[in-house]
Amino acid sequence: MSEAPYVEEYSVQAGDFTSIGEASTKFRATLKMLGIPSEIVRRAAVVAYEAEMNALIHAGGGTLSMTVASDHLEIRAADSGPGIPDITLAMQEGYSTASDEIRELGFGAGMGLPNIERNSDSMKIDTEIGAGTVLTATIRFSAAENQKSGEGRQAAEQ
Repeated sequence: MSEAPYVEEYSVQAGDFTSIGEASTKFRATLKMLGIPSEIVRRAAVVAYEAEMNALIHAGGGTLSMTVASDHLEIRAADSGPGIPDITLAMQEGYSTASDEIRELGFGAGMGLPNIERNSDSMKIDTEIGAGTVLTATIRFSAAENQKSGEGRQAAEQ
């Protein structure tokens, strides 16, 4: 790679539902400006939005960053929340630990992690109970990988 990667980072503030989606919207605009193909932009926006929501709903905030390299992009969500006790269970569509209050707002349907996995080429979850979680999702730019868009490529790793 001849160029240094492009990096953006945003803070997700605890309880700030008015700004939810800002980071993913800014990431999408940046990717379009960089000339990234629209299918990659769409997938990255889904990954970023779901990660942003998870940080807000389950961890009381955190940071969301995007690194764009010549052959891939990486979205990383980090928080100091309670951690994920059972990643396998959390990966099941429809499973959610969101509070009733969050569900009444229309969030917490249990699709966040499955949607992140479905829209990334690889996904890794590092979590520690009581210390937080770091989710890393990678989307490659190669044509062969992107023909598979919409299909989960790699299960979450503990």
